Amino acid sequence: MGFRYAVLGAGRQGLAAAYDLARFGEADAIVLFDVEGERARHAAARVNQLISQRLAQGAHTDVGESAKLSSVLRDFDVCISAVPYRFNVELSRAALAARVSLCDLGGSTETVWQQLKLDAHAKRAKVAIVPDCGLAPGTANLLAVYAMKRIESLGGKPEEIKIYCGGLPQRPKPPLSYQLLFSLEGLLNEYLSPVMVLREGKIQELEPLTELETLHFPEPVGCCEAFLTSGGTSTGPWTFKKKLKQYEYKTVRYPGHCQKIRLLRDLGLFDTKPIRVDGVKISPRAVFARVLGPKLESPDEPDLVVLRVICRGGGAEIQLDHMDFFDEKTGFTAMERTTGSSAAIIAHMLARGEIAPGAHTPERAVPLEPFMKALLQRGFQIKETISCSLKF
Repeated sequence: MGFRYAVLGAGRQGLAAAYDLARFGEADAIVLFDVEGERARHAAARVNQLISQRLAQGAHTDVGESAKLSSVLRDFDVCISAVPYRFNVELSRAALAARVSLCDLGGSTETVWQQLKLDAHAKRAKVAIVPDCGLAPGTANLLAVYAMKRIESLGGKPEEIKIYCGGLPQRPKPPLSYQLLFSLEGLLNEYLSPVMVLREGKIQELEPLTELETLHFPEPVGCCEAFLTSGGTSTGPWTFKKKLKQYEYKTVRYPGHCQKIRLLRDLGLFDTKPIRVDGVKISPRAVFARVLGPKLESPDEPDLVVLRVICRGGGAEIQLDHMDFFDEKTGFTAMERTTGSSAAIIAHMLARGEIAPGAHTPERAVPLEPFMKALLQRGFQIKETISCSLKF
């Protein structure tokens, strides 16, 4: 007998997660819920078409009505939240009331801290709440743990973790050389919120869009830039405070992107305080988002994802490179594939009872070897490069 999954949010990542569950999640049923019922039904039909089987269904629900949602979730084994992070605390409470395990895509470290406060409640309910299960945070954090263990297997002691991640267009176009691959709200949050890192064993708050550096990736990516952004480290600095000296995350973009975003920010276009224009009060950020969003939407343009994790310590360095591309066969973007599959892998683990009850972050709770094996099972490639001066 298989498992029943609820996927809240039938957008890009939710659809990809549902497809992954249909292929690999031992699913008896998958229901995609969305505030737009027609979008949910369309997403379910796409999943069924791709797998040549009637397994997924679409239905209307409003995640803002958490009291009603609890009764809906009781019919499922696991729920994936693929809606904006601002809903995840209440969704976690709804899942606990329904005694259903939940994982989500993250997006806000402050939200994660609130979810972790539900640990005792989750243990009493005998279910697990696991936030931050997307690409970064998510897969990135788990690759960091894997790299740390590889350093230890070489006889070294992990000291530093650096994570670089970005979703990019394969054919970049001016002015920003970028295409929107997830919610604009989440993107602006990364660019504007304070950055939390671990430096010299201490938690530090840094300014986003700073500490620019140049990186090189295999073709067709080539030369890129990386800079500090919010959210990618999530709870990592606190998790590894007693183990590492450094833990940080930078976003990867094509050269010149960071400077342009800084210019827009410095001009005040990201300000949230309303200003009066022709007698009407309006937020510059709201106007900018409304203008920018459609210009960054390129649904017919193929994308790619780069994720690089570097771990150093004791004379050894492990570099893990995870690169993925738009899938012409299924029509899923690289961002959809890497984000949705990560959440689906963890949802499947929750369904199988492989994650203990409680509220946990992935780096503390997700079984590492099975997760890595699941990535490879889906055709993702992780290239490992070892530099070692240790003497054996």
